[in-house]
Amino acid sequence: MNKSFVKFVTDFGPLVVFFFFYYNSDKNLKIAIPPFILATVISLLIVWFIEKKIPMVPLISGILITFFGGLTIYFDNAVFIYIKPTIINILFGLTLLFGKFFTDEPILKKLMGKSISITHQGWELLNKRWMYFFFFIAILNELVWRTQSEEFWVNFKVWGLLPITFIFTAFQVPLISKHKINE
Repeated sequence: MNKSFVKFVTDFGPLVVFFFFYYNSDKNLKIAIPPFILATVISLLIVWFIEKKIPMVPLISGILITFFGGLTIYFDNAVFIYIKPTIINILFGLTLLFGKFFTDEPILKKLMGKSISITHQGWELLNKRWMYFFFFIAILNELVWRTQSEEFWVNFKVWGLLPITFIFTAFQVPLISKHKINE
């Protein structure tokens, strides 16, 4: 089986499961969250089975989906699932902010260092930009869930945040090109 196809399915499969149950249950989070949690756990197990390891970001995300989804179901309060993206993005932002105190290079380089080869200054700038981006997304999530309907927030999570992230990532290409190390 093609590894990139498996990665795509394990990354987006749980989200498809969530949407399927959400829109086929009269937009009921309480019905959509258990299959979402189960699909997330299954996708992490598939990744572990194939790669014999689970990357840190999907693992943390899976733990938080399970934790906040469980709290949402247990307390019958959607606020817990609404704040999950806020907390995840704040954690990522804080990791990039405070990571420099624990290592001599930007944390982002530790996470992505093998995929791109750029100068130390490039890594510093990229790390800072992603840190600001994660904090921006956390604030944006808070604004949306506090001012819009649940259905709007659910759609915003995919059709808003995903394109925003892709666009932000695309805007990093000039920085990466400018600081690329020619080998």
